[in-house]
Amino acid sequence: MSQPLLSTALNLLLHALAVLLLPPLIPGLIAKVKARMAGRTGPPVLQLYYDLAKLSRKEAVFSRTTTWIFLAGPVGTVAAVLVASLMVPFGHTPAPISFEGDVILFAYLLGLARFLTVLSALDTGSAFEGMGAAREVTFSALAEPALFFGFAALAKATGSLSLAPMLVGHGLTPQAQGMGTAAHLSGPLILILAGWSIVYLAENARIPVDDPNTHLELTMIHEVMVLDHSGRPFALVLYGASLKLVVLGALLVDLLLPRLAHGWMNWLMFLAGLGGLALAVGLVESMTARFRMTKVPQFLLAGVLASAFAFLLLLV
Repeated sequence: MSQPLLSTALNLLLHALAVLLLPPLIPGLIAKVKARMAGRTGPPVLQLYYDLAKLSRKEAVFSRTTTWIFLAGPVGTVAAVLVASLMVPFGHTPAPISFEGDVILFAYLLGLARFLTVLSALDTGSAFEGMGAAREVTFSALAEPALFFGFAALAKATGSLSLAPMLVGHGLTPQAQGMGTAAHLSGPLILILAGWSIVYLAENARIPVDDPNTHLELTMIHEVMVLDHSGRPFALVLYGASLKLVVLGALLVDLLLPRLAHGWMNWLMFLAGLGGLALAVGLVESMTARFRMTKVPQFLLAGVLASAFAFLLLLV
């Protein structure tokens, strides 16, 4: 096998392993940081791996009011996010799937995952889960524009509608590419990172938008939609949520990290970047209280404005 083919095969293998094995580690790192900040030992970093193994051995309990949609929700959600993960370059290595316009498919796959989760919640016939579903779609309608404005800004800067060139092209203007740190810290890039950071917290149901550990009826958003899941379907729900942390985190990490000379160095830098992102989320959740429900739209609107201003700066 020639050297280019061997390198491509190795990158595909590492990408697959990262997608399949890495996601449960991120929530564990966040929980450990929060515990340390509170002066507690906290659960093991690998706790979610243990939970998934335990849930995979349990049978699911289904309500008589549910249909096949209830089970199709977790399965379809994980499938959609898995396909979306194949379009994101990890560690500045080529993405397994890349074509012009894949950014549109990527965004719609994330939207499909949310849609299936909402359908699964509504299929229970519970007004409680319907309340969570209504909140989920309301807040997502405010988070998605920030994501799309960021994509529009990167597309304008790179002249491409493919995720890989948009994320690994460090210069936000054709003239700035190759300028290294100066271009890397340009104003539009900082605004995109700010907007996408808000999207990252909102899409993954993290504080200050949502609290994944709460069970207070009037404040739950994502957790209320999955209360009726158990056994293997609930394992898929947990895995899909952790996978989304990695996929959306890769967008931020790819924009922040420089490209290094060797592929293995890029992989190490990428993994370290995801660890640093988990640390940052843990610190934010430790030092920030959850917003009141009426304040969440204002927080999401700030993300939209940040990404929109980044796009406008590139137009002038």
